[in-house]
Amino acid sequence: MLLDSFGRRAVDLRVSLTDRCNLRCTYCMPEEGLQWLAKPELLTDEEIVRLVGLAVRDLGVREVRFTGGEPLLRPGLVGIVEACAALDPRPELSLTTNGIGLARTAAALRTAGLDRVNVSLDTLDEETFHTLTRRRRHHDVLAGLAAAEAAGLVPVKLNAVLMRGVNEHEAPGLLAWCLERGYELRFIEQMPLDAQHGWDRSSMITAEEILERLSTRFTLTPEPSAARGAAPAERWVVDGGRGRVGVIASVTRPFCRACDRTRLTADGQVRNCLFATGETDLRTALRSGADDTELAALWRAAMWGKKAGAGIDDPEFHQPARPMSAIGG
Repeated sequence: MLLDSFGRRAVDLRVSLTDRCNLRCTYCMPEEGLQWLAKPELLTDEEIVRLVGLAVRDLGVREVRFTGGEPLLRPGLVGIVEACAALDPRPELSLTTNGIGLARTAAALRTAGLDRVNVSLDTLDEETFHTLTRRRRHHDVLAGLAAAEAAGLVPVKLNAVLMRGVNEHEAPGLLAWCLERGYELRFIEQMPLDAQHGWDRSSMITAEEILERLSTRFTLTPEPSAARGAAPAERWVVDGGRGRVGVIASVTRPFCRACDRTRLTADGQVRNCLFATGETDLRTALRSGADDTELAALWRAAMWGKKAGAGIDDPEFHQPARPMSAIGG
């Protein structure tokens, strides 16, 4: 079991498979990209499966989400999913992706045992997509969404970040588009995890602003707080039952008190919080011959030291040195 000193239990594991990405989203990294991790620094497929197996078998993890960077860039992804789906007990397996490449991999991932996907899509406009991502791949994302639904990777969830002066006006249209297709939309407040450290609280589109914009077109009824559990998204029923929309307000409405996540980076570091400034190195221990008991002890110690909150509202808050692409969402 992975407990912290405040009584929270981590049952949701986020596994970054690579720090590389084929987009250059303005809220994540500079146009020229980043200095990527060298291959020897990355966990191998076998090492990932071993650590996921340890988490599921010995530490009480029930859900595993594969992230990046862009996880579809990991050559061994299908094999990793297949091996994790064979674990006993079997965890729920999901994937967060930008959708590029999903059209050709969705069916294989479903066959391997993947349960569902979260796809990032911030706009329905091709030119705005290019402005935000610096790539002309909008059509590939739409094709990926269709392929995911056809393969049975449902419910298909969309993640969207609104940027002031760029796509903030699209919130109602994005929701309408998702309702028509049966996708579940979740808006995410821009977080201080960009590589260039250019995040500015004053220019961020807040959860309150998002809800105000949606309310100009839809009637939103909040779900009971008990229905949320440890999920990061607050959810609203749309127009009495047409669908649901979520908002992840990591900055203005932190949900640290109910957090049930633990994170493993692509280079084998345990992070007990998305905004943590420290990590625990499992890769070195693993490659030095540590057995599962020793690895589990390191992981438990890492989680026991988790802070009460991310501290974003603390004047002393410091943005993590490692960006989202290296940490995993």
